Amino acid sequence: MCGIVGITGHKDAARLAYLGLYALQHRGEESAGIYSFNGKKVTQHKGMGLVGDVFDEKSLKYLKGTVAIGHVRYSTTGSSSVKNIQPFFAKHRMGNIAIAHNGNIINAAELRDAMERKGSIFQSSMDTEVIAHLLAKSDKKTIQDNIIDSLSQLKGAYSLTLMVDDMLIGARDPIGWRPLCLGALDGSYVLASETCALDLIQATYIRDIEPGEIVFITDKNIESKKPFPEAKHALCVFEYIYFARPDSNIFGKNVYLTRKQLGRRLARECPADCDFAMPIPDSGNYAALGFAEESKIPYEVGMIRNHYVGRTFIQPSQIIRDFRVKVKLNPIKDVLKDKRVVIIEDSIVRGTTSRVRVKTLREAGAKEVHMRVSCPPLRHPCFYGIDFPTKKELIASKNSIKEIQDFIGLDSLEYLSLEGMLEAMLLPKEEFCTACFNGNYPTEIPIKFSKQILEEGV
Repeated sequence: MCGIVGITGHKDAARLAYLGLYALQHRGEESAGIYSFNGKKVTQHKGMGLVGDVFDEKSLKYLKGTVAIGHVRYSTTGSSSVKNIQPFFAKHRMGNIAIAHNGNIINAAELRDAMERKGSIFQSSMDTEVIAHLLAKSDKKTIQDNIIDSLSQLKGAYSLTLMVDDMLIGARDPIGWRPLCLGALDGSYVLASETCALDLIQATYIRDIEPGEIVFITDKNIESKKPFPEAKHALCVFEYIYFARPDSNIFGKNVYLTRKQLGRRLARECPADCDFAMPIPDSGNYAALGFAEESKIPYEVGMIRNHYVGRTFIQPSQIIRDFRVKVKLNPIKDVLKDKRVVIIEDSIVRGTTSRVRVKTLREAGAKEVHMRVSCPPLRHPCFYGIDFPTKKELIASKNSIKEIQDFIGLDSLEYLSLEGMLEAMLLPKEEFCTACFNGNYPTEIPIKFSKQILEEGV
């Protein structure tokens, strides 16, 4: 995952982009960057780390102009390093181009290999750079046609903001995996991954950018094009389960209400005879509320989160994940002592995090620890922008539910069914990608990934 923003037509474009990235920090904690344009010159500032660490007042004053795009990164393609910080910048015959990308282009390796054989030289290992090279090679007469020509060659997931001098561009792939919305502020326009970014800068939500749509924004005018053949939508259901902020609306529906509905359905399918239901803060909070209300048992907070520690699942290495699990949450012993507890989790990926947490609850005095999960078991790798790209990283791919239960150290473990999860969504179930649960990929998987699937027995 990554978070992207774009602002045009505002004298404080870069500062608004900075605030937007602050709101989207949950989508990526590895690096942050902003490019801006003042009519003559492109300026940029980016670095490794959190938004608040990368930018300061001096850097924001340097980023002058009425157009800006920004990015917070969580790597799925390309290493976590300085050379891969986005936005990606290139000089083009039609102008200066900066690109911020959320998603995963599954034919990037194939495209890159073909271009390198013809002499292209790449600066990074990001799939995003492929877009810049496609733009450079396109022989169309207008920047709009260049963009359309380039994006038509991509396969996989992309939500994009691009800055071509004073033009702001937003695009979503035809299948629509990743969210992107459009807002307005004081006569200017804003693009953002989630509506929480619009809320922070007090922009008004207008609508979502539609799957397969490209918007070209210049001089406060919007031109919308839908140049690609219509495709069956495959919105990422994991956005609702885990990634998006609960105060956001994505794909037109509210995340908080969806998670609460998932908890209600979970309680009906997988009841637990316990003294109270509790979440693992923060992503499990809202499913736990729904579970407790439907079960008519108390909702308690048995662990307190240290909010100065980042999200555990999206850390790039297991060592960092393990450390953050220990410092992130602290149990409330007086709440847990001699109680039968049911933990409501949003998902189990590797299982190592849950194992540490359950051990902590037992050491704090919990008599029984049960777990209910508000999505089905994650059994298949994702190639579209979520960081479980290999089967060996998914505990449910090679273990039964009973084996997972024993590994984590639970008295019982149950998952929400696939049908139950989809019925709990506020959108038609046909709209979602469920490949990580059932292996039904919405696209043909390129050879690079097909070999991986065969080797790992997906």
